[in-house]
Amino acid sequence: MPKNKELKSILIIGSGPIIIGQACEFDYSGTQALRSLREDGIETILINSNPATIMTDPSMADHVYLKPLNTKSIIQILKEHPQIDAVLPTMGGQTALNLCIEADEKGIWEDFGVKIIGVDIDAINITEDREKFKQLMGRIGVPVAPASTATSYLEGKEIAQEFGFPLVIRASFTLGGSGASFVHNEDQFDEMLTYGLEVSPIHEVMIDKALLGWKEYELELLRDKNDNVVIICSIENMDPMGIHTGDSITVAPAMTLSDVTFQKMRDLAIKMMRSIGDFAGGCNVQFAVSPDENEDIIAVEINPRVSRSSALASKATGYPIAKIAAKLAIGYTLDELDNQITQSTSALFEPTLDYVIVKIPRWNFDKFEGSDRTLGLQMKSVGEVMGIGRSFQEALHKATQSLEIKRNGLGADGKGYTNYDQIIDKLKNPSWDRVFVIYDAIQMGITLNRIHEITKIDMWFLKQYEELYALEVEISKYKIDTLPKDLLLEAKQKGFADRQIAYMVGCLESQVYNRRGEMGINRVYKLVDTCAAEFKAETPYYYSTFEAEIETKDGKKFVENDSKVSDRKKIVVLGSGPNRIGQGIEFDYCCVHGVLAASECGYETIMI
Repeated sequence: MPKNKELKSILIIGSGPIIIGQACEFDYSGTQALRSLREDGIETILINSNPATIMTDPSMADHVYLKPLNTKSIIQILKEHPQIDAVLPTMGGQTALNLCIEADEKGIWEDFGVKIIGVDIDAINITEDREKFKQLMGRIGVPVAPASTATSYLEGKEIAQEFGFPLVIRASFTLGGSGASFVHNEDQFDEMLTYGLEVSPIHEVMIDKALLGWKEYELELLRDKNDNVVIICSIENMDPMGIHTGDSITVAPAMTLSDVTFQKMRDLAIKMMRSIGDFAGGCNVQFAVSPDENEDIIAVEINPRVSRSSALASKATGYPIAKIAAKLAIGYTLDELDNQITQSTSALFEPTLDYVIVKIPRWNFDKFEGSDRTLGLQMKSVGEVMGIGRSFQEALHKATQSLEIKRNGLGADGKGYTNYDQIIDKLKNPSWDRVFVIYDAIQMGITLNRIHEITKIDMWFLKQYEELYALEVEISKYKIDTLPKDLLLEAKQKGFADRQIAYMVGCLESQVYNRRGEMGINRVYKLVDTCAAEFKAETPYYYSTFEAEIETKDGKKFVENDSKVSDRKKIVVLGSGPNRIGQGIEFDYCCVHGVLAASECGYETIMI
């Protein structure tokens, strides 16, 4: 039984229909939480209006209600199940939090004797109300951007006169950056202020001084009832402030942060989490860091729930954030929970990565002719892909190759932009394909300093691009028969696909594949083990890479491969790739059931 023996029946609120900013990440979180609670013998009751989810499968919860996410439905469920002891609203994104607040304001939880776990109502109000958040940060000494709230058009105009342009307008209590925008002049300000006041459910906007060009970071935290806090993962946005984090290319762990600044950021994040309440659960904290040598830190926001980034952090580290957060909400402490991958460490052990993760969003602008493809503070992507590699370059290539947009990756496919003015325009106005345009710019001879000046992307990332292009130029000097082994191995280690190499040397993809085989350059598989191989780990979670041969004292050569092949019959289940319009979470549901069915029939299942 859980440490809090009073909790025997828990209501979980889902995230409802898939919308931009709130997609299958919360189905992942809810599914993990349901499994976690049922392990402890707790009765689970789920409300969610989306039938195309894994969490609404009859086998996931004891009782599943496909009902509208409103207070009327909550009251009906509480009447049918008077035994419900608590509600866990942190697994269903902003929708669940907003419903939890509404039910609390109407006194529903109090009337039915239901306790809120995983978060405090005060914490939700503080973090969602921009003015309260700013005041709290001031009291605890955490720097924030100059900002003020407005509840009317007149108030907003007065704030704009005080701060001057450029400004950021953010609507309170909204999701995916809805109602948020940069404004550079008075005409833009008037339009977006009116819109922001309309979309905010409490008709309030926060007006901030814009931090254009600052670097953006996220930290994922967990805290237990004894006030132990762990940082699960640091995530860096390759795109600077000004692009919604859901539309930004993100990298884990953070690449361009000095250790001193990272430690300061850790301390600030922990202080922020402790300041908003004493609940046990998860938090996502976002920071902006100045791009100069001072690396000044400013807090952007804190989400007291499992966030969209939590799913990415879980997959990036192998640490099941939602599952552990659910355990903490029912009273467990971090040191009582085992790390299921290593079996020898606790959940208090912070994950260590010996690989790099790159996430690239997937857009569907082609479905909406005439839509504005410029990226900004409002999220527009509908899905995402993730690449895992030994280096940033390998992970970046894998992610670009996974987008399913008929590109081979960065460069080497003849599909890049070749018009100087078009490239400069694409760099100035962030668009969905800027990840490719940067490579095109380097190919055209535009200097890194010029690209950095336009995009404000950190020079470290741009130098990684430059190295990739230099390697492409070098490989292009050879034919497939004369290409040296060390150069081919380097290309594979940096993520170039066989198809790209074939384009460079002018041959068929199959010829590159065969040539690799002759040279002994083959894929190996590495574990995502949470501990950088410090402890022995058992996990079915792998990524592929290429490594140089290791020679033993007796002259034998081998390549380290973590994948252990069994003699059982196997079935491969192919996933559907990134979410897009017309192909979403429904296929994830199908794949999960395909894997479960094959396992029940005694097959070893391999999910790609």
